[in-house]
Amino acid sequence: MELICPAGTPAALKAAVEAGADAVYCGFRDETNARNFPGLNFSREELRAGVARAHKYDVKVLVAINTFARAGALDVWKRAVDDAVEAGADALIVADVGVLDYAAQRYPDQRLHVSVQAAAANPDAINFYVKAFGARRVVLPRVLSVAEIAAIAREVSCEIEIFVFGGLCVMEEGRCSLSSYATGKSPNMHGVCSPASDVHYLKRDGQLISRLGEFTINKFSAKEAAGYPTLCKGRFQTEYGAGYLFEDPVSLDATSMLPELQKAGVTALKIEGRQRGRAYIERVVRNFRQTLAELEGGLPAPVGGLVALTEGQSTTAGAYRKSWR
Repeated sequence: MELICPAGTPAALKAAVEAGADAVYCGFRDETNARNFPGLNFSREELRAGVARAHKYDVKVLVAINTFARAGALDVWKRAVDDAVEAGADALIVADVGVLDYAAQRYPDQRLHVSVQAAAANPDAINFYVKAFGARRVVLPRVLSVAEIAAIAREVSCEIEIFVFGGLCVMEEGRCSLSSYATGKSPNMHGVCSPASDVHYLKRDGQLISRLGEFTINKFSAKEAAGYPTLCKGRFQTEYGAGYLFEDPVSLDATSMLPELQKAGVTALKIEGRQRGRAYIERVVRNFRQTLAELEGGLPAPVGGLVALTEGQSTTAGAYRKSWR
């Protein structure tokens, strides 16, 4: 299985390449990229240099152009496609059908991957992208069980990529409007979910209170590890008491499930974390590189080695292991 690693900056790309990534994914410093945070991403010149560096190590570069184009501004997304192809990208990760159509028509030899933001989660949807645009791979949303992934893999003619570590989005990506509701900014259009500019922390009565925009997302006691405030991982008050309605503020770690995922037909394993620094990237990539080598040698996958790097110092296998709440 191919190991796909995040590169939010040129320094992170260098770290991922040297730590053993098979491929890195990155994006431009604009709204065409679903990790459009300040201080992250690549200029056109940086991307060209990054591709050249990666290719020296036989590492592929996948460029995420994975937000939905604004009406009347498609040229911004077209230019991103043109510039990524010119820089030598090995694949483009795209969500918008108009952008996919442009890339497929303009660059018929360019490898295209369907972004997780497209929310393609069944054989009919995936096969549409394959037939209409020649997509070679689909990145599945993090809401499917291993059995569902295996069923999809049997019925599609493209490669399957899934997330195995990092931030866990518990919604079907591309269809979530919670961040937009709370802050006016959305990963679907603006490339930001729960943007840092809208995050606030307060201390009151011995508790740490996390807020997103005007909404209180969570309250933590002094002994609790505090997670980043996203609405889908907030603690809600209901008639049954206070608790996490959708998912706890934890990180995804599917290390123990790699043999099952391989049997299910997964082609590529994706690490989330383009907003993370070099030290995080290097440690996580080296850990997964070693784990895959041990699995190839018939050894069991080590578990728990990265818990210190996770949200709230806690992990979950997400929907891979359990049903929806």
